[in-house]
Amino acid sequence: MMRQMTGAGATVLLLVAVLFEPGGAAAHGGVSGEDDPCLRRVGERVVHFNAYQPQYELRGQYCTDIPQAGDTFLVVDLVDLALRSEPVGMRVVKGTNEAEGELVSDIRPSTHPDGVLRGEVRLDEGLYTVILATEKQNLMKRPQYLLRVHMTDYQKLIRTVAIPLLGVLLVAWLGYKLIRSKWLRNWWAVLRS
Repeated sequence: MMRQMTGAGATVLLLVAVLFEPGGAAAHGGVSGEDDPCLRRVGERVVHFNAYQPQYELRGQYCTDIPQAGDTFLVVDLVDLALRSEPVGMRVVKGTNEAEGELVSDIRPSTHPDGVLRGEVRLDEGLYTVILATEKQNLMKRPQYLLRVHMTDYQKLIRTVAIPLLGVLLVAWLGYKLIRSKWLRNWWAVLRS
């Protein structure tokens, strides 16, 4: 019985270690270039996108999940030096499809010697697509940046609530099994005598 309890304890510790891994909750600021969801690479070209809402959080920077509806500053860093001498523009469309969505903002292509393309737009709750384009073509083949404005991310909710809850339930179940075990009753009887 002691081996079973040791094995169950080791299983619980392993589960807790996996569920509460410190690197699993890294925010945008703590990711490397390759893991950064705001970085896009198309061939040799690299761009980086950030959205800011200083009226809500002065230092907050967002990429795909914008926490509040309202005025939003959009900033695209043209990391690739060749893009700085090429006219680059940005369109923001409400929805996930440029052809069917409502155009919210259109910053016409122009050169950006400092490597920064800036825009300000008012975003309501919902999905938006940010499209970066040169005068000749879109810079990216896939949906560029899909913004979720003031929406619940159910995947994140499950990771932050349901998984730890399952861990607590597992520990409670193992505790129940331990309390109901004959080994514990025998041990308790020996202590009482």
